Amino acid sequence: MKPILVVGNKNYSSWSLRPWLCLRWAGIVFDERVVRLDQPGYGRGKIAEILAVAPSGKVPALQLPDATLWDSLAIAEWAAEESRSVPLWPAERIQRGVARAVTCEMHSGFAAMRRDLTMNIRRRVAAQDWAPETWVDIERVIEIWSAHRAANANRGSWLFGERSIADAFFTPVATRFRTYSVALPALAQSYCDTLLDDADFKEWEAAAVPNSWDRPGYPVIDKLYVTTSN
Repeated sequence: MKPILVVGNKNYSSWSLRPWLCLRWAGIVFDERVVRLDQPGYGRGKIAEILAVAPSGKVPALQLPDATLWDSLAIAEWAAEESRSVPLWPAERIQRGVARAVTCEMHSGFAAMRRDLTMNIRRRVAAQDWAPETWVDIERVIEIWSAHRAANANRGSWLFGERSIADAFFTPVATRFRTYSVALPALAQSYCDTLLDDADFKEWEAAAVPNSWDRPGYPVIDKLYVTTSN
């Protein structure tokens, strides 16, 4: 039995995209099941179709023959251990630790950016100002991208030279920066382009088709923050 990855709407589910990329990059053959999130119970972990496979009531979830994994980072780590030929973490021990640190920071932080720059792959919004705490998050991402791309420039075009789980976890952020026209310095923009040019991401993007959830009321651009000078 092949693993089955249960994901949410591809246009919006940033957490689903992350392990999906890791499985693809690792060369693991898996089936995919897309669950629409705009149904009763959304936001409360009470969608029956998801609860049937994940005790958290959230996607993504990876169904294995003898277990189910229901966290994006847990699934990514499983893929890293399962892969026999494609490493998903840097080979060097210190680099691997740093890659895990920035991945975990993305996994657990950036609440304001998640709130205001929700993932909507197909949408394009003119540049705007954001709440101060959102700018703090954006600037921290830019700092991570710029610092590690500069440090690893001679190793390749990914965050730590070779492609890793860290890149999968920052790919949804790249879509958000594109969607909301966030201006990036050259090094960060180059890395953003690398993420968005990845062939596997492009396949996911092509499947992010319009659906009934892309309507007024979905909190993508309903609340814009504008600052004025005194």
